[in-house]
Amino acid sequence: MGFNILVTGGAGYLGSILVPELLARGHHVTVLDNFMFRQNSLAQLCIDPHFSVVNGDVRSAEVVNPLLKKADIIIPLAALVGAPLCNKDPVGATTTNRDAIFSMLARLSPEQRVLMPTTNSAYGSGDENNFCDENSPLNPISHYAMEKVEVEKRLLAHGNAISYRLATVFGMAPRMRTDLLVNDFVYRAVYDRAVVLFESHFKRNYIHVRDVTRAFLHGIEHFDAMKGEIFNVGLSNANISKWELCEAIKKQLPSFVFVEAGEGKDPDQRNYIVSNQKIEKTGFEPAYSLDDGIAELMKGYVMIKNSCYGNA
Repeated sequence: MGFNILVTGGAGYLGSILVPELLARGHHVTVLDNFMFRQNSLAQLCIDPHFSVVNGDVRSAEVVNPLLKKADIIIPLAALVGAPLCNKDPVGATTTNRDAIFSMLARLSPEQRVLMPTTNSAYGSGDENNFCDENSPLNPISHYAMEKVEVEKRLLAHGNAISYRLATVFGMAPRMRTDLLVNDFVYRAVYDRAVVLFESHFKRNYIHVRDVTRAFLHGIEHFDAMKGEIFNVGLSNANISKWELCEAIKKQLPSFVFVEAGEGKDPDQRNYIVSNQKIEKTGFEPAYSLDDGIAELMKGYVMIKNSCYGNA
């Protein structure tokens, strides 16, 4: 007997991978999405009687409240994701990323479960060694990360919840994003054959989009042991710099050229090394390596050559 699961933003980059897997495991899934990118990423699921879809805005109480009442589990993916999009529409970002979540959490019963992606970008630059675990002080730099920190505090106050601080996600998905760092660099390598790096020593952690789905499935299966906790979700062997990322791409695409800019700063000043040991101790292990993702993206970009798959 599966759960009744509400996935807001379920037609997006993460949801388009997650929702089919939830259905495959026997859950009843309702997706709420405003389809702002005109995507039909869940079209193949409409034949499934356990799948429902609502075209609506997560900020509308009239739309959300009836759906919440039916849900055993809520997975809130609806968000304006990333610093560029949040800077472009700060009002929309705040009302969607923060206010709508606050409103939702206030309406939940103590028994309802929430599994939510937050972000490890909240670490900013880590300690003097750029190292971060779940107990490290937070230093969010972007509007997006600052509001995710606020949301996480409110989420944990609910108690019956898990917060996943996701690393930078990569990989192909039905609702594709080419603006994420690995996805962007591989796209440039395939089509431009070159990239200019600013502050190439800055490090970040990465995770495949399918492993994000696997983390949510893991949390549902081990909820009682994981509830009330924060977990970093990333590849422990992929705390790498932008220069090292380019070297990994070049191994699979030898014609790729990358150089360090002589001057200038990266507008994204995140620089950290993240520990993922806490979630690994629960039995979760990523299944897809960075090299797997690079190979997948190179194959996928044979089918994609335009800018409509980014968030901004």
